[in-house]
Amino acid sequence: MSRLLRHPADVRSVGIVAVYLGLLAALLFVPASRNVGVYAAACAASFLNTVVIHNHQHQGLFRSRLLNRVWSCVLSFGALYPASANVPSHNVVHHGFADGDAPDWAAPTKVDLGHPLLDLLHFPNVAGPDTFAGVRRWASGRKAFVTQYRVEMGFAFGLTGALLAWDFWTTLFFLVMPQLYGARNILRINLLQHAACDTTSPWNHSRNFVGRAFNWVMCNNGYHTLHHLRPGVHWSDLPRVHDTVVAPHIDPRLVEPSLVAYLVRTYLLGGRRGTSLAGLAPAPARTSQELPC
Repeated sequence: MSRLLRHPADVRSVGIVAVYLGLLAALLFVPASRNVGVYAAACAASFLNTVVIHNHQHQGLFRSRLLNRVWSCVLSFGALYPASANVPSHNVVHHGFADGDAPDWAAPTKVDLGHPLLDLLHFPNVAGPDTFAGVRRWASGRKAFVTQYRVEMGFAFGLTGALLAWDFWTTLFFLVMPQLYGARNILRINLLQHAACDTTSPWNHSRNFVGRAFNWVMCNNGYHTLHHLRPGVHWSDLPRVHDTVVAPHIDPRLVEPSLVAYLVRTYLLGGRRGTSLAGLAPAPARTSQELPC
C-alpha cells in the first residue's frame, strides 16, 4: 500500500476510510451489530471520511491519477456528495474567504439566530445549499471537472440508491443518516474554525485546535491557520511547521487546547459565538522571510 501512496503517512487516511466502510457494512448486513456504540462510531468515522476528502482534494493520496479518481468515488459514497465539490468550495473560495465580491459560501456570518448553539445547529442548512449552488456556477465550462463530478455523483447516489431499493428503511437509518452526519458536520467546522476571527489578518483568520489526541484522529486538521497559509504542506507536517511559522505570531486566543472545552464554553455556556477579536493589536512587523506563502 505504501508504494501506491504519495506520502507514507496516508496509510492512516486509507485506514480511516476502511474502518468507516466496515462499520457501514456491519450495520447494513449484520443485525447483531446494530447498537448505539457501533452507530455512533459510524457517524464519527463518517466525519473523518470528509476530513480525508479535504486532504485528498488538496493533494491526491495516490501516485496514480486513476487511483485518485477511483478513491474520490469511494469517498463520495461515504459522504453522499461528490468529493470534487471541495475543489471550488474549499480550495478556491474558502481559502480566499470570498467568491469574488461575494462572501465565502460557508462564511460564519451567514447565520445569526441570537445564540451560538442555534447558529451551529442551523449552519449546514444555509451553507450547504449556498455551497452547491456556487459549485454549479463555478463548474460551468470546466468539462474535465464536470465529468469527474458526475462520475462521483453517479457512483455515490447510484450505490446508495441500489441499497435503498434493496432495503429502504435499513439503508436509510444505517447508511444514509451516517453519510449525512459527516457531510453536515464538515460544514460546521467552518463555523468553529473561523467564527469571530479576522479574515483580513495574515495570522488571525483561523482558530486552531491543537490537542494531540484530537489531531491524531483528525490528521492534524486542527492546525487551520497554517493550512490556509501553506495549503501545500502535507497534513503530517502541520504541527511542526505551525510551531515555527504560526505560533510566534498568532493571537493566543485562537489556539485552543481542546475542541470539547471550546464547544462547551462557547456553544453551551457562552452567550456569544466565538471569541471577539475586536481591538486586537496589529500583528508584529515581519521580514520577507516570515511572510506566509
